[in-house]
Amino acid sequence: MNEFFQTLKIQRWDDHRYYHHSRINQSLHLISALSFLVAYGMVFVNPAWAALLAWCVSMTTRQAGHFFFEPRGYDEVNQATDEHKEEIKVGYNIRRKIVLLAVWVALPAVLWLAPSLGGLIEPAVGLQAYLEDVGMAWFCLGVVGLFFRVGQLWATQGAMQAFAWMTKILTDPIHDVYLYHKAPLYLLRGELIDPMHHIGGEAR
Repeated sequence: MNEFFQTLKIQRWDDHRYYHHSRINQSLHLISALSFLVAYGMVFVNPAWAALLAWCVSMTTRQAGHFFFEPRGYDEVNQATDEHKEEIKVGYNIRRKIVLLAVWVALPAVLWLAPSLGGLIEPAVGLQAYLEDVGMAWFCLGVVGLFFRVGQLWATQGAMQAFAWMTKILTDPIHDVYLYHKAPLYLLRGELIDPMHHIGGEAR
């Protein structure tokens, strides 16, 4: 168990120090984390609407922070190129995210053009039923995306890395609230980039 928690700690630390320099990105992650926590609670009541919230609010704010606000040049703090960070990233790097998001965008169109998915489901009648079908499709996409990457990591880096990453992903909303709850205050003070003074000699 000690090895598992150490692996989880390293994954969380690397995720923070490599990919969350922008205070805007950190603030968007805070919004994402809070809405994810609401979605977690909604899963037990209505998984379709939980998925709609998670994908439309939680994921869009989270990924907008990475795509539009996080610096992509040479990382002076960690002495690493963006290419190196993308290559060693345990979870979904930019290339993998683009594929996942492309599927996410395509699913509503697929359900609009083929409401029964070739006879696999009951065709939706009305806007609410259509949105619920989209929500369930996105819910399944989230589950498949999670376990697909877990399987990849298990095959290439071992079970420890795979299960540590799965634990990290599922608990990120709680951890992000802890890490980034002050980010909006720093933004109000005009600080756009986290100076990362706490990195110091800890960068590996």
